[in-house]
Amino acid sequence: MGSLFVASCLIPFLWIDHFRMRPNKLLNYIALMRLNKPIGILLLLWPTLWALWIAGNGSPDWFVVAIFTAGVVIMRSAGCVINDYADRHIDGHVERTQHRPIPAGLVTPKEALILFSGLCLLAFLLVLQLNYQTILLSFVGAFLAASYPFMKRLTHFPQIYLGAAFGWAIPMSFMALNQTISVVAWWLFFLTLIWAVIYDTMYAMVDREDDLKIGVKSTAVLFMDYDRLIIGVLQCVFIVLMFLLGRYCQLGYWFSVGVLIASLLFCYQQWLIRKREKKNCFNAFLNNHWLGAAIFFGIVMSYY
Repeated sequence: MGSLFVASCLIPFLWIDHFRMRPNKLLNYIALMRLNKPIGILLLLWPTLWALWIAGNGSPDWFVVAIFTAGVVIMRSAGCVINDYADRHIDGHVERTQHRPIPAGLVTPKEALILFSGLCLLAFLLVLQLNYQTILLSFVGAFLAASYPFMKRLTHFPQIYLGAAFGWAIPMSFMALNQTISVVAWWLFFLTLIWAVIYDTMYAMVDREDDLKIGVKSTAVLFMDYDRLIIGVLQCVFIVLMFLLGRYCQLGYWFSVGVLIASLLFCYQQWLIRKREKKNCFNAFLNNHWLGAAIFFGIVMSYY
């Protein structure tokens, strides 16, 4: 037992030495978790903050906010790791992803699984600080995050599944603050589903040519020439439902301003993807960060 205790105490120091001797390995793990590309964190964070502020009537518990913010960073990182593990035989054949750590041989599949498990454990330790109902809901969120990467082999709608994974923090937020999940929570959850289909279809348009060659499914592949039209319809539905949500929650003038800014950003995104050029489709995807921020701005200002 004494030897086991000493060995367990030495493990952190062995890892520190490992990273000191091979600093590139740590950078490879950071790249695998996409911590150097925070757009995914932001797209997951904004709906979480919408939910926390509405559930908290403009004054959410800051301890809960801190837990959910940290959880967003950790679970998005875990999602990227398991996504790259699932796509390890595909990414090498796609122009945009061929240099990711696993297909490039910088991180082994085994190391990716260990990292994913560690991140999930860390997220679970965070959620243990909340009520038991939220803890139970977290298992659903973990399942969604772990299974999402495999959906592109089964359905042309992995974007809807991504929306469910990104939006599951919404019912968790309401449960953590109010010990119940109101109709507003599910309304926000549905809006997040729509929004995810919008921005992730733009993202999938970048890879559509490669996806058609290797047989990967997505809404961009399914919609084909109707992609801009369907995205536009979904954008209109999102704006109308978000405006009605503001009326239902009595959020007032500033929320309407936020929704107006969001509608203008949607118009700009349509302009970007008008020729379906890869670079501009990707820029339209990135622009959704500002849309999430505009909605959050409207929510915060309406309360204060």
